[in-house]
Amino acid sequence: MTYGTVLANCGEIDENGTRYTACRFDPNAVAIRTNLADPEGRIYGRFDSLRQQLWAEHRVLLFAMNGGMYHADRSPVGLFVEYGRTIKSAVTGGGWGNFHLLPNGVFAVRDGRPIVMETKAYMAQGITADFATQSGPMLVIDGTLHPRFLADSDSLKVRNGIGIDAKGQVHMVISKGPVRFYDFAKLFRDRLGCANALYLDGTISSAFIADSNRRDRLFPVGPIISVSVPLPN
Repeated sequence: MTYGTVLANCGEIDENGTRYTACRFDPNAVAIRTNLADPEGRIYGRFDSLRQQLWAEHRVLLFAMNGGMYHADRSPVGLFVEYGRTIKSAVTGGGWGNFHLLPNGVFAVRDGRPIVMETKAYMAQGITADFATQSGPMLVIDGTLHPRFLADSDSLKVRNGIGIDAKGQVHMVISKGPVRFYDFAKLFRDRLGCANALYLDGTISSAFIADSNRRDRLFPVGPIISVSVPLPN
């Protein structure tokens, strides 16, 4: 396997007049993880900090995306698991903002297998994840769009999200312009074939894409979803 065969799955697509940067990864070929802080407990905050840490671990960062909502100190709002350690427990109650536009959901990796699932269903199954992050709202739930999304909504934002298709491939997408939830969810379901997809965030949506030398630095980030491979021998 070469880096090129992995990174060739990133590109731009157009759907209903909105352009997106969309990347697809095979979890059997790469490591997909959630990241928050280095071994000394310092929150990364930037993709470059994570890239440097992975390099010290003899890994190459191929792709990274902000991976869930966070507080002012960049700590996660909801469930967060890193290397099997639960940093923050799941939040199941209601509240203000997109995170609490229920149902929300969890992206998790267990034994190398990625999962996107509605939060209460995830908790009911008692899944012990190696990596996990909670965000909200869910975009697509078992093939159905989130019930609160409106086709004529006037809420237009840059958005990013993650979904898993029927083959187990992981799709991570960032819009290049403002888009409503309804259209973003339809992209995941109808264009990318994801029966379950999760919204990650809005205006701060950021990405690191090594192949195209994309290095978003405008906003600090909290949780990060990364894609990496070992350094070649």
